[in-house]
Amino acid sequence: MNKLITGMVSLAALAAIGTSGALAQENAPHEGQTATEEHGGGTPHFPIKKPPAEEWSFAGPFGHYDKAQLQRGLKVYTEVCSACHSMNLVSFRTLEGLGYNEAQIKTFAANYEVQDGPNADGEMFTRKAVASDHFPSPYPNAEAAAAANNGAAPPDMSLLAKARGIERGFPTFIFDIFTQYQEGGPDYIHALLNGYEEPPKGVEIAEGTHYNPYFANAAALAMAKPLNDGQVTYDDGSPQTVEQYSRDVASFLMWAAEPHLEERKRTGFMVMIFLLIFTGLIFLTKRSIYAAKDH
Repeated sequence: MNKLITGMVSLAALAAIGTSGALAQENAPHEGQTATEEHGGGTPHFPIKKPPAEEWSFAGPFGHYDKAQLQRGLKVYTEVCSACHSMNLVSFRTLEGLGYNEAQIKTFAANYEVQDGPNADGEMFTRKAVASDHFPSPYPNAEAAAAANNGAAPPDMSLLAKARGIERGFPTFIFDIFTQYQEGGPDYIHALLNGYEEPPKGVEIAEGTHYNPYFANAAALAMAKPLNDGQVTYDDGSPQTVEQYSRDVASFLMWAAEPHLEERKRTGFMVMIFLLIFTGLIFLTKRSIYAAKDH
């Protein structure tokens, strides 16, 4: 996924991708106008388009996971993403956080096979996964993953939602301190999955790569568009669109990266209440001790 663009880029393309905020084909400079004249020189900064802030149920100090959405996201990961991406740090038994019971988790885990051993003969063997196992990787090693994906090994998705994110810059990050914005990863994943498009006129990308202005490292990436409308069937009547798929899988990956988010926020709220009460008691104690003393 992290393969950099290697194709030749024309002056018109440099002007387009140098634009801060958004990229559109109509933003290319007029004929005879150079990139330096249009944007004052410099090289493009990635991503070309910054991911917009989306609304998530788990956002804010009182945020919580939507269990139905997480289950849909697991379905998208299982049927689409797991063909290339591992999730080595997530065990099947943690799926109870999605609302599944023990029997359902055992049944789900049994759909996978994992390598175990050695046995009494010193040989490794394959068996059906159990609840204590982790999601297996689709490839035996990173080299095999890279060889099967145009030289770019697909990243593990266990912590992807916490590892990815785009700097929001000043003064936005100041406000983020008070709003407790921590959804940069889901915003990025959602934008990336919805951001595949044809390269603007004049932009050449390397063979085997795919143009996406939301990609953080270049204008194109090795991963082809993974989602299409109607690709995954939902049983709850939710829209079967790329927009919905990407939103659901981004939420699921946020849960995978931080399964104890709800507990952390509840604990934080109780701590803040305790500190407020403690501050009031300290103030009243101070007044009680020093009220009758001359100053």
